[in-house]
Amino acid sequence: MRAPSTRELLDVWERGLASPPERWALLLLAAACPESPPEELARLSVGERDARLLTLREWAFGGGFTSVASCPACAERLELSFEAGDVRAAPPRGAAAAAGPHELSAAGHEVEFRLPDSRDLAALAGLDDAADARRVLFERCLAAARRGGEEVAAAALPAEVLDAVSEEMERLDPQGNVRLSVECPRCGHGWQALFDICSYLRGELDAWARRLLREIHLLASAYGWRESDTLALSEWRRRLYVQMVNG
Repeated sequence: MRAPSTRELLDVWERGLASPPERWALLLLAAACPESPPEELARLSVGERDARLLTLREWAFGGGFTSVASCPACAERLELSFEAGDVRAAPPRGAAAAAGPHELSAAGHEVEFRLPDSRDLAALAGLDDAADARRVLFERCLAAARRGGEEVAAAALPAEVLDAVSEEMERLDPQGNVRLSVECPRCGHGWQALFDICSYLRGELDAWARRLLREIHLLASAYGWRESDTLALSEWRRRLYVQMVNG
């Protein structure tokens, strides 16, 4: 994996404007991993995908993060500041590097499953009910289930099996479900806030691209430069030219 160029990031932004989050993430990874076939990137577990997105974010915008959250108890609006290390999950000891298949025994059943990937998340689009989405995700990732040597259909498995598989997925792929511990300074309520690097980075890239296009327009108007001329400049020199044009 490598850091995409300014031109490549701008192209990803443009191509991904109308794309769902899962598709956008794969566009960015394709720019950063030209040696990897698209289908290989699509098969990355959600945690592995997000780990790569976190690294790309550090390369593009640094390791410091700021975000906002609302206290679920008193609705106080909080500003959060944290570092990449705070949202980088360490892989569990002894966990297999591959997305699967993995095996688990639960409620008298032997289960084989793989970890969720971008294709699975895309399949959940449009499902508003969390329980339905959870069941669809489970069925997509289930490879086999047996009880006493007999095959068991996914729909016939008890809820205890689904819960056990979900917990094991989170253990094996912790980067796919990162949460920050937050405490409200106003009322003292504490909770776990979900951190989604895909949404966070997409928002940052959108703001960056729109600012860059404004700078390109400004310098084109002042100097007659083509877009490629401005993109060839380092960020420091481009900002200096913008400051001089603005007086």
